[in-house]
Amino acid sequence: MACVWAQTAMADAGPRPLTVRQLPGWAQDSVEAVRPAIARQCALRTPPAPWPTLCKEFAAATDLRAWIERRFVAWPLTDDKGQRDGLITGYHEPLLTGSLLRENERQSALYGPPPDIAAVAQSAANPRSKVQRWFSRAEIESGKVEGLEPIAFIDDPVEAFFLHIQGSARIRLRDGGWLRVGYAGHNGHTYRAIGRVLIDRGALTRDEATAPGIKAWLRANPGAATEVMHSNPRYVFFRKLDSPSQDGPKGSLGVPLTAGRSIATDRSLHPHGALMYLDTLDPVTRRPLRRVVVSQDTGGAIIGRVRADLFWGAGDDAERRAGLMRENGRLWLLWPAEGPPPASPSGPR
Repeated sequence: MACVWAQTAMADAGPRPLTVRQLPGWAQDSVEAVRPAIARQCALRTPPAPWPTLCKEFAAATDLRAWIERRFVAWPLTDDKGQRDGLITGYHEPLLTGSLLRENERQSALYGPPPDIAAVAQSAANPRSKVQRWFSRAEIESGKVEGLEPIAFIDDPVEAFFLHIQGSARIRLRDGGWLRVGYAGHNGHTYRAIGRVLIDRGALTRDEATAPGIKAWLRANPGAATEVMHSNPRYVFFRKLDSPSQDGPKGSLGVPLTAGRSIATDRSLHPHGALMYLDTLDPVTRRPLRRVVVSQDTGGAIIGRVRADLFWGAGDDAERRAGLMRENGRLWLLWPAEGPPPASPSGPR
């Protein structure tokens, strides 16, 4: 659904803007690392606003730091209560194993979207309509729902469940080939975090309810694992992707994500392709993590103005950081200095 962006946003963007040089840690950021992310969206046939007028300048910018300092100002973002701090999480592209045909009953199927799922997505996006919901996760995984076509089978059910949160993966097939899959919609049910379920049941503490902690609990409690995973009724559908394996998966903007520089944000509050600045903590080193990033993805659990999900890439280190990352942080919207940033969309969500 196309969003209509308003032209004024003083209230939405928060206080008056800073110069980019005033951003905390700006001088220490390796700004050139964001160049591939910007170049990928500038390569689109129609880059997202305001990039159609900026991409030629960007291509000619030999000093990216100086160009951003000269061309943009930094608008501090606040939530509806005026708070600057928000939740920053991380995600990665899992490297899984599986097959194109089912080899045993323990494998979990990944399904492509059913034909009528578009109506479900459309109703979920329109608050004035009665939301349509398809079958729940438990019903779909019972194997009794007709009209679903599997595109792959994942060996590890726990990793398959977390794939529904991450949204994309590379699957190593038995013949040595690779299959990349990505998000293609969901069943219209509200997302429920199973970490919260396990905390409420006293199975895990809040500190233990990280992705690694939850995975460990599910594997240590196979008799209860399925029921706990089914407590999240949302089910994600997937599609096969043809992007080269050396690139990141494509985000909702339609370009490959750049590790450490692409973020997912609330699409109803931030324009695709927006240049932003992130101030949070590295979940492993506990050192400040301050860098320029680009909003190139979205997600069903990414809700709010001061909310971001940082893409860490693929591999063991990316998985570790993404699994542990649940930090307070702040965000700035970097917008061309000559005009105010966009407000929230005036159209329906």
